[in-house]
Amino acid sequence: MEKGKQTESLQCERLQRVHAELRDRGYRIGRNRVARLMREHRIRSKVKKRFKVTTHSKHGLPVAANLLKRGDVQVYRQNQVWVSDITYIRSREGWLYLCIIMDLYSRSIVGWSMEERLTKELVLKSLSMACMRREPQRGIIFHSDRGSQYASCAFNAKLLRKGFIASMSGKGNCYDNAHAESFFHTMKVEEVYGNAYRTRQEAKLSIFEYIEVFYNRLRKHSQLGYQSPYQFEQQKELHNVA
Repeated sequence: MEKGKQTESLQCERLQRVHAELRDRGYRIGRNRVARLMREHRIRSKVKKRFKVTTHSKHGLPVAANLLKRGDVQVYRQNQVWVSDITYIRSREGWLYLCIIMDLYSRSIVGWSMEERLTKELVLKSLSMACMRREPQRGIIFHSDRGSQYASCAFNAKLLRKGFIASMSGKGNCYDNAHAESFFHTMKVEEVYGNAYRTRQEAKLSIFEYIEVFYNRLRKHSQLGYQSPYQFEQQKELHNVA
């Protein structure tokens, strides 16, 4: 996509998200007026920055087959497919590494952890949190990249004990785990890039509030009908009860 068209698409999505938020808050206002006010006040989407590569896939550990096939998978319920990835956050003290686990059904972040070092403990703690929160049945597809943390014996033993079906991205294919990478892009643009964290603890608090207070409960997604992950799950539960 050309840069101009991509920027136009981002601004259109931003407009729709702002309009949906105002509507949820009880304001009766048309999209054209919202667009005009956004232009007048120069409210625009933030510009993205490049990511640092955190995947170390040159190892001799076993690699699982790719079950998602470039992200093209139909998800009909909670706890059917979980995806996970790792990124980094810069602070003046040094790097902070973040691992998240996302339920593809609602885009909800069901597990996460932050550590100073990029080790298997990072992904083990994220999986423990996700399992504690969701108490999932056996048979969930767990998809990640081919990084050594996900390929480690300790992590795969835990997947096996919990009854997960491991899946890993194709070699050099960035599209297989696009949903998790999209979350990191969104988080960094909306939260991280506007802050100069002095300490890792300061960064941890910022990321915690973004995930638990804003993203999961409030941030609207175009693919969820401009609902937050929490709203989407609640609506589906009410529909299933009815």
